[in-house]
Amino acid sequence: MATFSLNSLTGKWIMVSAILASSMGFIDGTALNVVLPSLQKSLKSTGADLFWILNAYLLMLASLILIGGSLGDRLGRKKVFMIGIGIFMTGSAACGCSPDTTLLILFRIVQGIGGALMIPGSLSLISAAIDEKEKGRAIGIWSSVTTVVTVGGPILGGALADAGLWRYIFFINLPLGAAVLFILWRKVEESKNESSVGGLDFAGALAIAFGLALLTFGCLRIPAVGWRHWWIGGTLGAGVLLLMAFIWIEKRSRSPMMPLGLFTNPTFSGANALSFFLYAGLGAGMLFLSLNLVQIQGYSQFQSGLTFLPFTLLMISLSRYAGGLSDRWGARPLLIAGPAVAGVGLFLLSFAGQTHGVADYWANFFPGILLLGLGMTFTVAPLTAAVMGSVDPRFSGTASGVNNAMTRIASVLANAVFGALAVVFFSGALGQRMAAKPTAAAEPATTAMSTRAAMSALPAKEKQAVMAQAVNLGNASVPATVSDRDKPAVAAAYRDAFITAYARILRISAVLAWCGALMAIVFVYSHHEK
Repeated sequence: MATFSLNSLTGKWIMVSAILASSMGFIDGTALNVVLPSLQKSLKSTGADLFWILNAYLLMLASLILIGGSLGDRLGRKKVFMIGIGIFMTGSAACGCSPDTTLLILFRIVQGIGGALMIPGSLSLISAAIDEKEKGRAIGIWSSVTTVVTVGGPILGGALADAGLWRYIFFINLPLGAAVLFILWRKVEESKNESSVGGLDFAGALAIAFGLALLTFGCLRIPAVGWRHWWIGGTLGAGVLLLMAFIWIEKRSRSPMMPLGLFTNPTFSGANALSFFLYAGLGAGMLFLSLNLVQIQGYSQFQSGLTFLPFTLLMISLSRYAGGLSDRWGARPLLIAGPAVAGVGLFLLSFAGQTHGVADYWANFFPGILLLGLGMTFTVAPLTAAVMGSVDPRFSGTASGVNNAMTRIASVLANAVFGALAVVFFSGALGQRMAAKPTAAAEPATTAMSTRAAMSALPAKEKQAVMAQAVNLGNASVPATVSDRDKPAVAAAYRDAFITAYARILRISAVLAWCGALMAIVFVYSHHEK
């Protein structure tokens, strides 16, 4: 296949099709975060259900994204790319029509399979079709634009959710996908790696898929049966063993989906470790911030989406500047400072307690979101540069795919672990309010002290009913069996318990971001330090 300049008409069509298709896959994640409250009410989903809706897609994407790239090399990049888009569109339409949570989770799996063919297909098409001298710049453009589109997803999601159209988060993929398929059909040539040898790494794909699924299932079952239940230990243990088996398979495979030899480069290893920690913290932070704003603070879902606008504007306006600084100073200083600042932003956001709605946004949430946006802006482009610059140009597509997979694996594990922790923290905070020594207070709860008194005085059966709602997190509803006198106290306890869980999760997310900065300090070297 001939190669093309980024300034040529064909080169531009390739970039447009790659960015549009990838954006479909990425935008679903962040937009879905904002519509989760509407989705939860509409489908009567539990808190654990929400994490499965997120993870069903991410599991398939994380486990198959690299093998999807190999399929394109062997069968034809354009062909596999188009098949992936078709499967993704089919899954999106089915998700939009899903009448219940179970079917939605099932169709999210279909979406993930399509995404696993579609997202690496966009990168492999760029790697194969764009001139060698411009390949790094092209992948940098792809990374920056898809990140901006992804972060803009909450605004779109919020607008649709407030209009009662949360299902259109999925339906919007249909016209976008049709446009990309038309461009690929008419404007882009087929290409494949004629010298490609060896089979596909299906054993590795199965090992990582089932390993991540077992870890997710085990974590999300912890709140229901407890940490010490034999079933939890067995599930988590089996998941860890399968992930270890995945590494063993990759080490011995002739055609590994994740070539372990790339990790002998400390900068490549450090950049991927940074990606894992940072994106785990970012994903958890943005998810629980969205839930907090809508379910606790009283924001509309559109207003919740708009709270991320400063983040998006910073990415648009400063990404090119960050790339220039990376070229001048090397990636290392920015990969230390960026995650560190992002962690400070997450830490500040953890202190936002109960507010008076949108009027308090500028004082309570804006500073944290501003720092989070600045930190990510000065991380994304240098991170891409560090990953691409740490390997031979021949492996640029593989290196980018590995880094992409690492961020998805981080999201899967973060959703599973934080999903379990959220229910544990929420239940613990709620239990503390009911464990206080009963008093004779019989007045409606108007203060923290009277709330505790009212909660502690509830009959045992009502306490059980109140605790049973903990799995719903911010969507917990006061049981009908609770008396009208005590309902305000129970509602206040639910609100306070969620804020407690939210604060702890945001602080853990901040620590994860700081761990990312530590990875840059220890492992990443600028080009002049190699």
